[in-house]
Amino acid sequence: MVTHVPAEAKGDERGALLAFIEEQRGGIRRALLGLTEEQARSRPSASELSLGGLLKHAAEVEQSWIARARQEPPAVARDASNWHETHQLVGEETVASQLAYWEQVAAETETFIRSAPSLDDTFPLPPDPWFPPEGRVSLRWVCLHLIRETARHAGHADIIRESLDGRTAFELVAREQGGSRD
Repeated sequence: MVTHVPAEAKGDERGALLAFIEEQRGGIRRALLGLTEEQARSRPSASELSLGGLLKHAAEVEQSWIARARQEPPAVARDASNWHETHQLVGEETVASQLAYWEQVAAETETFIRSAPSLDDTFPLPPDPWFPPEGRVSLRWVCLHLIRETARHAGHADIIRESLDGRTAFELVAREQGGSRD
């Protein structure tokens, strides 16, 4: 599927990376078009994943990586006791509240990446066992990682949505662009 690349992304590495992140965010957002809260929370396959859970997870992951790059703690501390909550809407959380949160996170990502002195700037990884000891990554690496992570979950979202009502990514793009295939 070919999508429009904003003019500001052409010839500008930061803009291109940010545009690719946004393109993948769109895949997850589109998968939620026209669904009820119940549908967004449902798990139509053997997987524990739901569209609402993927939305929440993608927003949390993006926020946590930008927080790490700023050398700040993530907004939500996750450990073995609450890790499962990163993949499901809990309590008063809704698709609308998570979409609004992700919009805020996306704006913060854009501001941070655009204002950084260099994409070559690095920061230390936390001392968690799944990171290499004394590991460091660059801001460029973070952008590429966010593209990979979000794209992976956009693919999951495609499958879940198609399992819910048969709608494919192509149909959802048309719907989003006003050429609804209802």
